[in-house]
Amino acid sequence: MEQSKPMAGVGVMILKDGKVLLGKRKGSHGAGEYAFPGGHLEYMEGFEECVRRETKEECGIEITNVRFQFLANLTQYAPKHYVHVGLVADWKSGEPQVLEPESCEGWDWYDLDHLPEPLFGTAPMAMECYRTGKCYFDVMADTSNHT
Repeated sequence: MEQSKPMAGVGVMILKDGKVLLGKRKGSHGAGEYAFPGGHLEYMEGFEECVRRETKEECGIEITNVRFQFLANLTQYAPKHYVHVGLVADWKSGEPQVLEPESCEGWDWYDLDHLPEPLFGTAPMAMECYRTGKCYFDVMADTSNHT
């Protein structure tokens, strides 16, 4: 089925002791790339509610202090097109587990200055926002210069 309208995706950069949680994607666009927890915004769902649900479903942890980070018009995985809402949160409890093995190979905490590669398209944007405060990314085919 061909996508004719942008979809809404929400992701969350989770911080714990100077590290961030990343999982290696599989089975979808960005397979083999490291990404933050997140997913599709469901009908009538709030952004914070979405990332709390996705984080629980994907890796079994709880987060706190959820806040807005950035907005992006993600087209680098064409023909898929997403409006992406990036949030940032602090780890609250739980150890990351692979609860959706069809979507993720594994979760781990990575030092902010030593992230694994390749990163999923929204992760460099989140890192740029975290470091510089830039919070808006319009249509970009290549985000490799935004690390």
